[in-house]
Amino acid sequence: MARIAVIGAGMGAMATAARLAVGGHRVAVYERSATYGGAVGRLARDGFTFDTGPGLLHLPAVYRDLFVKTGKEPLESRVGLAQVDPASRHLFADGTDVSLPNATRAGVIGALDGAFGAGAGERWSEVMGRAREVWEATRRPLLEDALTDDTAALGRDPYPAVRRGLFRRGTPSLASVADRELADPRAAALLTSYALAYGFDPRAVPASATVLPYMEQTFGAWYVRGGLRALADAVYERCVQRRVEFHFDSAVAGVRTGPDGRACGLDLADGRRIDADTVVAGAPLPAPGGPGPRADLVPGRFVVCLALRGPRPEGTVHRTVVHAPDGRAEWRSVFSGGAPCDVPTVTVLRPDDPSTVPDGSSEAVTLQVTVATAAGGPGWDARGVAAGFAERVVEAAEAAVPGLRGRELWREVRTPADTERETGAPGGAVPGPALAGANGLHLHPANRSAVPGLWSVGGWSHPGGGLAHAGMSGAIVADLIAGGPGGSR
Repeated sequence: MARIAVIGAGMGAMATAARLAVGGHRVAVYERSATYGGAVGRLARDGFTFDTGPGLLHLPAVYRDLFVKTGKEPLESRVGLAQVDPASRHLFADGTDVSLPNATRAGVIGALDGAFGAGAGERWSEVMGRAREVWEATRRPLLEDALTDDTAALGRDPYPAVRRGLFRRGTPSLASVADRELADPRAAALLTSYALAYGFDPRAVPASATVLPYMEQTFGAWYVRGGLRALADAVYERCVQRRVEFHFDSAVAGVRTGPDGRACGLDLADGRRIDADTVVAGAPLPAPGGPGPRADLVPGRFVVCLALRGPRPEGTVHRTVVHAPDGRAEWRSVFSGGAPCDVPTVTVLRPDDPSTVPDGSSEAVTLQVTVATAAGGPGWDARGVAAGFAERVVEAAEAAVPGLRGRELWREVRTPADTERETGAPGGAVPGPALAGANGLHLHPANRSAVPGLWSVGGWSHPGGGLAHAGMSGAIVADLIAGGPGGSR
């Protein structure tokens, strides 16, 4: 039985801890903050509750596997899962309004034809067909298996080339795919909005990013009753049941190595020394020259939590995306690190969940926007910056919530600077999932570090950010430590 020290209590770290504990190891988690869950945060006030991190779950099979492997019981015995249908509603500046049904190809084709005109749905479907080829080519090496030493194949974009005229064009970006293959600016904005939501610049990210909407439209979007924080609660409780020790308010100053160069414990910021046979880092550690995107170039999340008077209207869509009238201006703002754009793309989350409100005459609404981080952004802590941008975000959201301002009881704002303080993420950045192409720019550091006995897990390591990816990362690392090849299958 090995002594294993885990740095951080994020979702990937807890997924690893639970699996290792079931394997008979003594596992202790050291978390810098007072709670678990990492970016899966919750704001509670006056009977209202809000998710301050992700609002929906994709690929729930990852967490179903975790609960079966660590307790032989279904995930649904611990949390309430509900498919969100329609998966999303999209509002455009010209007044176009389209709702996409959950996990039905024919339904999406019909919805897009009705909103954008005949043929729009089939063009979208053709792009998703090519995205399916990306999924099939990369699912195992990019998501389910440990990253190999030779990543050359993943540096090539597997999105199938589309012949134009007599010649094939060069490796396309997602934005160029949207413009060339969808032939409608609204459909193009729809496609690129998925990349922006994950923190990718559509002008630079490879066409393989089409796999992001493909995964959602194929496997569905899910809501966890009580909010996504309830999933973090369930994973934490599973760890405790498996006798994982948690030490909160215990910041780690460094990883100790022995004479043989192997990781042998932790130095805590309060001076304590922790001995361990193996160390798992669930938080980014300094790794000069390592692969993966720089934290200061990864966007963050701006969140406005709104407590509203009046009940949620019958038939309200759970998730509405209000698209910016000038998407390219928004991209320049987010990815150049300048001032927030005047009218951003806003994701409006309105769950049909009585547990998030004090009574039936109230509604809890969350607004989310992708923005530049505290490291490269507009100075989120500067006087008036966050409040001023929140006003513009609420104004844009009124397209999805008519009469919003008149219903508002109070609001609370979370910026990337708040995320950095609460979670320790550099600049408050929210890492995206791994993608193939771009010569490996969107790959993340391998889970096996250069230091023997030191492993990395979670959004800043393979296979990248997102709830599902964190869970897969945990499975890979636990399997590697157990002597396996490293696989989440």
